[in-house]
Amino acid sequence: MHFGEKIKVLRESKELLQRQLAATLEIDTPMFSKIERGERRAKREQVIQLAELLKTDSKELLSIWLADQIFELIANEDSALDALELAEKRIKQI
Repeated sequence: MHFGEKIKVLRESKELLQRQLAATLEIDTPMFSKIERGERRAKREQVIQLAELLKTDSKELLSIWLADQIFELIANEDSALDALELAEKRIKQI
C-alpha cells in the first residue's frame, strides 16, 4: 500500500473529509486529493502532522512515505535490487 492509499484508508475510517485535513495542513483540497492519489508528494512535516491528526503511528507513516520516494527513484533501474542491498548494508553500519 502506498502512502496516499494509507492516508485515504485512515481518513475514511475516521470519517474525515479531505477538506478538513487539507485545511489543517494549510493546503487546498485539490492538492490533498493529489497526495491521496499519489500524484503529489507530501512533505515530511505534513506526514508527521497527518499521523497526529489521524491518530496513527508516525514511524509507520514515515516509513511508507519514504518507501514511496525510494520506489520512485529506483523503479526503472536495472540494478535496483542490488542498490537496495548495498544501501541496506550501509544503513546497518550506521
